[in-house]
Amino acid sequence: MNETLEAMARAFFRDWFVDFGPTRAKMAGRDPYLAPDLWALFPDTLDAETGLPKGWELSQIGEEIEAVGGGTPSTKEPAFWDGGGHHWATPKDLSKLSSPVLLDTDRKITDAGARKISSGLLPVGTVLLSSRAPIGYLAITEVPTAVNQGFIAIVCRKRLSNVFVLFWCHETLDYMKSISGGSTFAEISKRIFRQIPVVMPSGQALGAYEGLVRPLYDRIVANARESRTLAAIRDLLLPRLMSGEIRLREAEKTAESGT
Repeated sequence: MNETLEAMARAFFRDWFVDFGPTRAKMAGRDPYLAPDLWALFPDTLDAETGLPKGWELSQIGEEIEAVGGGTPSTKEPAFWDGGGHHWATPKDLSKLSSPVLLDTDRKITDAGARKISSGLLPVGTVLLSSRAPIGYLAITEVPTAVNQGFIAIVCRKRLSNVFVLFWCHETLDYMKSISGGSTFAEISKRIFRQIPVVMPSGQALGAYEGLVRPLYDRIVANARESRTLAAIRDLLLPRLMSGEIRLREAEKTAESGT
């Protein structure tokens, strides 16, 4: 289900903001394929100079979001790690995700550990992009999270929402990889990332996209949380069933209660 929901959201993004499908359809005289209120939001022509829908503009992603990095507190200092309760992400955490939603991390850090990272604890809703080894793991944080140096963390407090930026990153990955540097492995720096062009639609078009895609993303998050709960129940019950510690009927009652 999450694969289908994510594919739907990506299809909306690509058609509206990459292919400029509604505007091209209007120029070709084709019939509307969106609801009238949505169809009316798209310009009738492309600008001859920019190639963008009339009235839209080109910006740099660094002007529209806040891009920060991370770090790794000394692993030799127990005060940064032992008993830590703050999530601390590495690209490995994202490599295991089946949906672009980060709910947990393998390692946790303490308050002291978080203070050692310049970006600190990033807010819920931050878009994480692995920036090296490899470039391109993506997720939105659903818990406050600190990150290591393998990320560009994108905080969306300006015109662009995180569900726009997430799918913009997907569409821009090949370009990011083509401009990456690094002598040992490919890496894209925050400086280069901030300079990447981004199409800025009208505020009305951005709002309409948010209205369509946010519910899809919220459903993805709910599904991911449910999947984690079911997996935890499975991991709790299966060994006890196999060992004969509990019977099937008792397991069913435990699963229904969620304990």
